[in-house]
Amino acid sequence: MKANDIQVILRQEQEADYKQTEFVTREAFWNYYTPKCYEHYLLHIMRNSFGFVKELDFVAEVGGNVVGNVVYTKSFILADNGNKYEVLTLGPICVLPTFWCKGIARMLIEHTKTLAKQMGFRAIVLCGDPDIYSRMGFVASEDFYIRTADNKYFKALQVMELYDNALKGLQGRYVENEIYNIDIAAAEIFDKQFPFKPAIVGTPSQKRFAEILSMQKSSNETIL
Repeated sequence: MKANDIQVILRQEQEADYKQTEFVTREAFWNYYTPKCYEHYLLHIMRNSFGFVKELDFVAEVGGNVVGNVVYTKSFILADNGNKYEVLTLGPICVLPTFWCKGIARMLIEHTKTLAKQMGFRAIVLCGDPDIYSRMGFVASEDFYIRTADNKYFKALQVMELYDNALKGLQGRYVENEIYNIDIAAAEIFDKQFPFKPAIVGTPSQKRFAEILSMQKSSNETIL
């Protein structure tokens, strides 16, 4: 595959890739949403967690080096009718900063989306910048009356149906896999394995993240 004239190989992550993929994840998220980051620790503990979908754990490789990764876990929608419906949660997804804006994240999503559909999953859910993910086929969860676990509409909560009407009649609360509730103290200890990087406060991406966090309303209000 080619992304902006760069030859990219997509393949399943192997155990030998783990350290490099965690490094790429750390580089991609460091100081992006918050000062420092913990996504590399999340990835580290996620691989052996309940609900992790190993078949959808893919890396992007350029010149023999891992430059991107996408992973998924099983979560569910607790519908207003009391039933639970399994969905996929996307993330973390990362690309080494030197390879940003080259279409690699889109390639990872498109490839794994096709596989997820073949595996019988109904939909993918993520929390991210709607300005970015709307360009990759995601739409606001509010369009399907899907709210957060605490019953709020959240503009960053995005969904993608994997077949027609996959989410029809499934309005309710999205409950993500518990692995995302990481132990910050353990994450801090894990990070000490990596080269020191300074924490920076107030980056443009952090300000955008704060803006996105404010874009939520209770379920009986109109979202901003």
